[in-house]
Amino acid sequence: MSKKKFILSIPKPAHPIRRKEALPWQKPKPVSEDPKIANKLETILDNSSYVPAIEDIDFLQGPNARGIRLQLDYLKPQIILNKHGIEHTIVVFGSTRIVEPLAAQKKINSLSKKLEQKPLDKELNRKLAIAKRIQINSQYYQVAREFAGIVGKAGNGPEDCRLVIMTGGGPGIMEAANRGAAEAQAETVGLNITLPSEQFPNPYVTPELCLQFHYFALRKLHFVLRARALVAFPGGYGTLDEMFETLTLIQTRKIAPMPVVLVGKKFWKKAVNMDFLVDEGVIDAEDRELFWYAETAADIWSGINQWYEEKGERLLP
Repeated sequence: MSKKKFILSIPKPAHPIRRKEALPWQKPKPVSEDPKIANKLETILDNSSYVPAIEDIDFLQGPNARGIRLQLDYLKPQIILNKHGIEHTIVVFGSTRIVEPLAAQKKINSLSKKLEQKPLDKELNRKLAIAKRIQINSQYYQVAREFAGIVGKAGNGPEDCRLVIMTGGGPGIMEAANRGAAEAQAETVGLNITLPSEQFPNPYVTPELCLQFHYFALRKLHFVLRARALVAFPGGYGTLDEMFETLTLIQTRKIAPMPVVLVGKKFWKKAVNMDFLVDEGVIDAEDRELFWYAETAADIWSGINQWYEEKGERLLP
């Protein structure tokens, strides 16, 4: 007895986008069917409620979407840093006002010329005195630049992104650190923050690694997240803020202890009297040991490596 062969009738796969017949909702309801709906469709389409949430800038920037913005402020930098293989960082902070020696001298020359016309002007004299202090402190620009160059050449060379310099991406000491790393042909990260007044990142940050944050909190998180050391040069409110926040996190063991290096002992001893805080009993003696002072790029680098050796680890795992 012969068996009949059945051939299945399989339809061709549907096109992923196009249809042979339009669906009912692909055409608007004709006004001819109901004259009362004239202009109503345009009113609906033009209303902000009809804008998809991901395209509604006013909604995304409003108070109700703050939680989403916080997530995005964390997520985008995280994805970019992971993509570039950034495993560990040495974070460098310092004043935006401490410029390179040449720029510092130009400022002095400019003010001195103005004072020739108004030698008794108190404000000009005050500014000149500060400019001279900046010129003295411009040595730290050079130290930051040299130190970042050392870090940039560490590991297996400039292509090795396991350990990179990270700064706030601004001018001054941050510029010096990004510059030194860039001169070593290494990748270097800058974490900018949006402010009411316009600002620009320094030109030495690796373009693909110049990230901009809306929230200080998320920016601070990314400063600490991969940090193997914090190096703080002389600075103002911002530098003090980041330094003390890091020390507090280490003190309370919210993060694992890491090297904290304060560059410029004379400056830091005068700016913050840690011994006084110990004597007053507001911090413990052991909290004074959460950081140390350094003066040169070589001292910073060797001190960080020694800290890890004493811990039984290597700076570059």
